[in-house]
Amino acid sequence: MATPIRHKVFIMEQHVPNELEWDGMDDTARHTIAITHDDHVIGCARLLSTGQIGRMAVLPAYRNMGVGTELLSEMEKEAIQRGMRSVFLHAQTSALPFYIRHGYDEEGEIFYEADIPHKLMRKQLETGVK
Repeated sequence: MATPIRHKVFIMEQHVPNELEWDGMDDTARHTIAITHDDHVIGCARLLSTGQIGRMAVLPAYRNMGVGTELLSEMEKEAIQRGMRSVFLHAQTSALPFYIRHGYDEEGEIFYEADIPHKLMRKQLETGVK
């Protein structure tokens, strides 16, 4: 269900090569999707067993409406359910303010994936464990 969204956002819009987008990690990842009230898929994200959140994508017409926030929240909840105390992601630099607003901290220097500048970001999760 997430495949068409990722194709539209990453491959068509951002020109990510097919071989980088389809990295072989989907079969073991936990996925979530965002759908409209009439069941159209408009966004997606995944969580790897390493605690990496990635492949977050929202169709352009639905951006800045809270869809990304909901996707991120679902992935964080899933990480907590799996016993993870933190999550990390490779944020496109254009999305840094979004992740900072959601409690993520920047780590290290800017690096490039698919010729797009990224930054490593990490968040400690509220697990309720003291």
